[in-house]
Parts: sequence; structure tokens; C-alpha cells
Amino acid sequence: MIILGVDPGYAIVGYGAISAQGGRFRPVEYGAITTPAGMAFGARLERIYEEMRLLLARCKPQAMSLERLYFYSNKTTAIGVAQARGVILLAAQKAGVPVYEYTPLQIKQAVTGYGQALKPQVMEATRRLLCLRETPRPDDTADALAMAICHGQAAGSTLRQRLLAAQNRRDTR
Repeated sequence: MIILGVDPGYAIVGYGAISAQGGRFRPVEYGAITTPAGMAFGARLERIYEEMRLLLARCKPQAMSLERLYFYSNKTTAIGVAQARGVILLAAQKAGVPVYEYTPLQIKQAVTGYGQALKPQVMEATRRLLCLRETPRPDDTADALAMAICHGQAAGSTLRQRLLAAQNRRDTR
């Protein structure tokens, strides 16, 4: 199964596609979509959408994993991230890729075995699980790979797949 993890933002969108088979993970492609600070916001969203559309066509994932949206202390940033997340969800919908959301605690638990792990611990565990020489940069890319691993862990069994599908249907109502 190919899983695409995405860490949404409007300046940097981290992404990481992995192959998950039999509890083992292999990186397929990872990186970041970036938009310059001076670019008009609508143009930034368009670039994110177009790049995500191309990424989905290239990687052909069977699932997309996103961090469940939570509120930041800076409401302006939260609104911008939510809008970027919207175009990412639209690209996934148009490509027919189901989207699964996880909390930061679930992601940390899946990757490190400890829901209160610190960011450096999550990044190192991600690097090790994917047998990478170095931690992917920027941090958004490593976060996206951790999200993909989280779904790979959660979707490992048929029962888990059914539970995730049911949860996803409830969340989209």
C-alpha cells in the first residue's frame, strides 16, 4: 500500500509517500511544496493545489494521512493553514484518494510508542523506521512521513481498516 502523509501549511507543505507492507515501511518520495512569502495568497493556494495534484498522480497513493486540524494560538495562521488544507483535501477528493486524520498523540504513539514523545524523538524514530541516513528536512517533511507511518500502523489489519473507514465516514458527515 502506498500512503501519502501531508503536513499542511501555506508557506511549506511537507509530504512523504511510503510503501507499507507487512509492518515494514519504505520511502517512495518525500519533500516539500513551498510558496514565497510575497506571493498573493490565492496564488499560493493554487500552487499548492497544482503541485498536490501532480504529486498524487505521480505517487498514486491508496490513502492520504493528515494531522487532525487543531486551533493554533494565532488565528490568522490557523485560517491560512485551514485554507491550504482545503485545497489539499480537494486534490485528494478529485484523485479519488481517501483521507484519514490522526491527532498528534496518535502520530507520536504510532511512530515512537509514546504519545508524549518530543519532536526530535519522533523525527529520529521516523528516520530509523524508514532506514534513512539523515532526518528529512524541512521538519514539515519529516512530520509528513511520520503521518504516513501512523496510517501504515493503523491500517495494518483488516479490523483496523474497517474501523478507520467507519470513523472516516462519521467524520465527513
